[in-house]
Order: sequence, then C-alpha cells, then structure tokens
Amino acid sequence: MKNILFIMCDQLRWDYLSCYGHPHLHTPNIDWLAENGVRFDRAYIQSPVCGPSRACIYTGRYQTTLGVRHNGYPVRLDELGLGDYLAEVGVKTAVVGKTDLHVDPVTAKRLGVDLSVENRKLLGIEDFDEDSGNHPTKMLRQRGEHFQYNDYLRQQGYEGENPWHTYANSTVDEAGNVLDGWYNRHAKHPANIRAEHSQTPYTTNRAIDFLQTVGDQPWCLHVGYIKPHWPYVAPAPYHNMYSTAHMLPANRTEAERDNPHHPVYEGFLRYTPGEGFNREEIRETVIPVYMGLVKQVDDEIGRLLGWLQENGLLENTMIVFTSDHGDYLGDHWLTDKYWFHEEVIRVPLIIYDPSPAADVTRGTVCDELVESIDLVPTFVEYSGGTPSVERLEGRSLLPLLHGANPADWREYVICEEDYSPITVRTHLDLDVDDARATMIRTKRWKYIVHERFRSELYDMDNDPQERHDLGEDPAYEAVRRELHEQLFRWFRRRKLRLTRTHAFTRIRSQPGWVEETMGVMIGYW
Repeated sequence: MKNILFIMCDQLRWDYLSCYGHPHLHTPNIDWLAENGVRFDRAYIQSPVCGPSRACIYTGRYQTTLGVRHNGYPVRLDELGLGDYLAEVGVKTAVVGKTDLHVDPVTAKRLGVDLSVENRKLLGIEDFDEDSGNHPTKMLRQRGEHFQYNDYLRQQGYEGENPWHTYANSTVDEAGNVLDGWYNRHAKHPANIRAEHSQTPYTTNRAIDFLQTVGDQPWCLHVGYIKPHWPYVAPAPYHNMYSTAHMLPANRTEAERDNPHHPVYEGFLRYTPGEGFNREEIRETVIPVYMGLVKQVDDEIGRLLGWLQENGLLENTMIVFTSDHGDYLGDHWLTDKYWFHEEVIRVPLIIYDPSPAADVTRGTVCDELVESIDLVPTFVEYSGGTPSVERLEGRSLLPLLHGANPADWREYVICEEDYSPITVRTHLDLDVDDARATMIRTKRWKYIVHERFRSELYDMDNDPQERHDLGEDPAYEAVRRELHEQLFRWFRRRKLRLTRTHAFTRIRSQPGWVEETMGVMIGYW
C-alpha cells in the first residue's frame, strides 16, 4: 500500500531552511527529508498569491487555464483536482489545515449544487479539518464563519468571540497587556497562548487524528500549515529563539527605492498603506519571529515523522514538503508577496520517496526546473495511475526521483500575477484587464511581460539579486525576442480541450472513421 503525506507551509521562503543554506535557522526534521530524499533547487510556483498558487498546485494546471486570478476567486465546479485523480486509483484524499480553495456560489446556485455538501470535497479532497488560515473578526462576522480551531481553543479555556485573534494571534507584553498581533511592532512579544495550543501543533494533532482513523485504504493526507504567514506572532519559547544576529542581510539598495526601474515595481512599493518593512527596526522586530515560526513548523514535522516511524508507515509513505510562495520580508523594499522576485516565486520542494527505485537519488540535489503543478501527476504516477494528458499541465517528477535524466525536460517555468484586486492597480490607474503580468524563467533569464508597460529582463547568472533590469537595453533585444516567442508558444498550448481524450481524438482522425462510425459522407462523387 502506497501513501502520500503532502505538507505545505504558507509564505515560507526557500532560503529559511538549513538544508537550503540558512546559516542560523536549523531545521533538522526538514533536513532529514532532504538527506533521505531529493531536494529540488529550482522549484517555482505558478502564482505568487496563496489562492491561485494553491489552485494550480491542487489541479496541476496553470493560472490562466484555471481562471483563478486572486484570493477568494473560486475554482470552477467542473474542475478536477488531486482527490479526483487519486480516487480513480483507490486513494482516499483528505486535508487538515489550510487550502484557501473556494467554490463558485453563482454557478452552484444555477446548477442546483448543494454547497454544504460539495464544499466538503472540493477537488475530491475530503474536509477532515480544513481551515482557510486567517480569521480576522470582521471577516468572521461578515461570512458567519465557523471553524474547528476556535472550538478547540474554547475547550482549552480560551474564551471569546474569536480566540484565534485574541489569543493565538495576539501577544502579551511584560506588563501583561494583550496586544493586537496584526501590528508588526507587537511581534517581539510572546503569543497570548501556550505553545502546544497554537495553530501549528493543533494542525499536527489533527493530522495524527486522521491517520489513526484512515484504516487500510491507501491515503493522501494534505497537511497545510498556515505559518509562517502573517500575523507574525509566535508563542514562547519560539518568539525569542532568534535575534538580529541571526538575520540574513537585506537584498535591497537605496537606488531601488529612490529611482524605481519600472512603473509596476514603483506601484508595489506603495502596495500597503502601512510602513511595510521600510525601516530596519521593522525587519529586526519581525524576522526573528518569522524564524521562530519556521522552527516551530520543523519541530511539528519532527513529531509527525516520529508518529509515522512508530507506526511503521515511513517505508510506504511518500513525503512531500513545499510552500505556496515566499515572503519579501523587506527585500527590494517590498512587503508580503505578489511579485516575481526569487524571494517569493522560488520555493522549497523536498520529496522523500520510499520506493527502492529512489535509492539512487537519496540525499541528492536536483537543479532541473520544476513547477508546483508537477505534484499532482507525480502523486498519480506514484500511486499506480496514469496522469491525464488532456488536463494536467505539469509532469511527473518520478523520473527525476528515480535517477533518470529526461532529454525533453522543460526549458523554462511560468508564473503569472493578476494584481487587479489590490491597491497597486489603483496606484497605476489601470483597468482591471490591464493589471496583470506573466513571467517566464529559464535557468539563466527571467523575462516579465506587462499589458501596458515595457517588459523586464534579468540575467540571473550575473545578477542573481535582480538589481539590473535589462528590459530597455538594446544589447539584449535578441534575448527578449526569443523569450517572448517561448512565452507565446506556452500560451498557445494551454490544455483547454477537456471533454474529449487524446485517445479519442487520435482514433477520430483516422481515415474512414467518420464514414464508418457516423455515416457522414463528405466530398464523395
């Protein structure tokens, strides 16, 4: 029996793990996965936003193909996903923690679909304890939301309308004052909650609950840790495990801020009405806490791995660890995510495959270009199925995990951003259809196409910090033309023929099929 444990963090940068080179943030449990599996060094997401990125990951399809353009924008009701594909090979798929998936209520109403039932198995994934992750009180009131973590907190004695906010994501200063965790200045204080009751260990607890009840059926459990996503609030002792001495240097220059190289970049400098990470004091307050949140995730993964080992499941469970995107943390003077710098679109991806065929790659690093949409076809093939060539736009990573070197492996990765729902569109005075961009990245080049502005180009070999925009340099016109054509070819080849298989199309195109099968005689004398 083959099982899959699919772990995804939210807003975790690839370079904040010791196996990816962080000099001070030691993550031994995640490192164990790298030592016993494959660490992918060039893994990229398909959208730098939670909702679209996850929709791409769960369906194996690009953002343009799906039409999921931002957070809160629902997946079509007819879309297939991870659980649907795995059900075909007898695998039970469930989620604990964050997915950020939504159904389309307008279409559901028109078609008479009962959302109270369908929402529990969106994309074929059973809702064991799904959680959108962030629950500000205003949102709870507007949507009338109810979620199990708040029930759990009340059972532990944390009372109130929204203990997620007042306890798990608020802090307490030395005088005992409870401080709002949404404000970054309060991040240096411990969370108003015991560490064992915070959201990360709760997610681990619920994952173990599922594993204890799943029975003999092969399973795929998606564990969605919300942290280290904001609010940047960590419980003791994780809130002060690290100091400014443990921080990575900021990747930014005064010239970037004083003389922005591109209008859209300038728009993102104005993205938030707050201060973002513009002052070093803010970075020095938040980043050590961010590191503590990562450390807590690693500790909980260790607890999960220990449970698997104690119950004899490590030898038949593929374990995948990744993130839906990174976090700027003030690099390039930016806040949050939403754009195409490596700090955001490059993510950790580590796969432990227990199969004997994977023994040849254990502890190795793969530098091929991989996309997050490759995970669904990987899971399907690992589970004994055949990935759908009609729908899936990613490709299985099993050949790379088993030591093969496919000659036709991809030459580039794609990432898309639709920033029409955020303030950047307003700052740039753009229409909704114009506030979007598409990035193509090869091993050397990163090229970004805009709707209303000139393109951008970066030489990632000679400028890995992305400080020199070659989008207007005449010396690189040929490079830009070649990348533009590659991007256009990618766009032309989206998988949109969904109601017929390739096998049917091949048969239908054979000479004589139309006449013999349908009785249609075209052009006969």
